[in-house]
Amino acid sequence: MRLVIATANPGKVREFREMPGNDRFTWSDLGEDRNPPSVQETGATFRANACLKATHYARALNAWALADDSGLAVDALGGKPGVHSARWAEMNQSGRGDAANNATLLRQMADVPDEKRTARFVCVLALADEQGRIVLTAQDSVEGLLLREPRGSNGFGYDPLFFFPDLGKTTAELDPKEKHAISHRGKALGRLRQIMDRTALFSSRGGP
Repeated sequence: MRLVIATANPGKVREFREMPGNDRFTWSDLGEDRNPPSVQETGATFRANACLKATHYARALNAWALADDSGLAVDALGGKPGVHSARWAEMNQSGRGDAANNATLLRQMADVPDEKRTARFVCVLALADEQGRIVLTAQDSVEGLLLREPRGSNGFGYDPLFFFPDLGKTTAELDPKEKHAISHRGKALGRLRQIMDRTALFSSRGGP
């Protein structure tokens, strides 16, 4: 089954390729597919943005496309940065990129006590056919706490700040196998595969 990973984020591309059970999929990504025009993520929810991206790239490439929209929801910030996670520093006029996003968030959380630094990573996946029709969606999340300084060198985005109390590690301190077993993206992909296994469209034709 060939799927285009509808993202230009190299960290997400790498994680999809590392996911367990991927013998079912043959991945390509936007860098391998003629670099189609990007799409503005104007949705108010993770699901809206995932569907928007899946539809756009499926039509642009005439291929099945799997899009991810994900981010960090911080309770003390009323669920922000949420869908704006990748652009949080830019929106706050404090730079651009992962390091700036993390620094911006840490400044905003400076006065929040440890017990109230709860947060979750959320991921929504949307699968579109060649005509851009959304066929399936899946969503999952993972709960944690935000540290006061980064730890670890694995992962990307807010991984160095996202701490699992039960493991005593941040997401950026987990190896890929550990991360994919518990991460929002790994669990969402597992849900998507389960839905596909129960869906007549895929069982009857062997997938896209």
